[in-house]
Amino acid sequence: MLSAPAIALAGVGKVFATEAGGSVTALSGVDLTVATGEFVALIGPSGCGKSTILRLVAGLDRPSEGTVSVHGGDPEALCRAHKLGFAFQDAALLPWLDVSGNIAMSFRLAGLATDAQRVAALIDLVGLAGFERARPDELSGGMRQRVAIARALALEPELLLLDEPFGALDAVTRRQMNLELQRIWSAARTTTLLVTHAVDEALFLADRVAVMSPRPGRIAEEVTVPFGRPRAPALLREAAFHALEDRLTEALLPEAG
Repeated sequence: MLSAPAIALAGVGKVFATEAGGSVTALSGVDLTVATGEFVALIGPSGCGKSTILRLVAGLDRPSEGTVSVHGGDPEALCRAHKLGFAFQDAALLPWLDVSGNIAMSFRLAGLATDAQRVAALIDLVGLAGFERARPDELSGGMRQRVAIARALALEPELLLLDEPFGALDAVTRRQMNLELQRIWSAARTTTLLVTHAVDEALFLADRVAVMSPRPGRIAEEVTVPFGRPRAPALLREAAFHALEDRLTEALLPEAG
């Protein structure tokens, strides 16, 4: 008997009310599945509903139509069990806490005793050994995002949701963080759904890329990434990588919709 996918969206639509009394249809007829241990990236034009999908999967919103399930159940159940990790473009670290304290905050919010060994292991995993006592204002943007990812992984989540985690970083730092995230994911193999505007980032990190249409968003195309792991920076210079990047970029253009 096949196990349920980690994430399953079936016929999902989402309508938001506007302040003027009207409505906006953000999503329509979205079908998407993510297998346990898979890394899937969502790309699409601005306003197509990528982040809305993350909120539905996290149980922060409910669909207007269709169903969203996580491991065959209600997404909110995973959140209540503290088995959901979420990292945003803004690292949102507490400025008065050091690196260890920010990571340990996951335990405090869950009402659990802090696992100091787990915190230390995560600091090592994200490459911040030696910065345990550093506060956010003493860290670079990339280092702050490493802390945010470590915090998201603190309770060993079954699902990791990433919403443009490197969107605010410069190109060089973003490339470095892509390498770091690949290394971290390879060690943890946590089921991951990434929202990004960067096609090259999606292809470098993901097992599969789902391309969304303009609003109302739907899954217009799914592409299995053909490159093996681990992926070295040299892949970004290969003709096959550029050809696939170009094809997906064209799929995002208005004329392609």
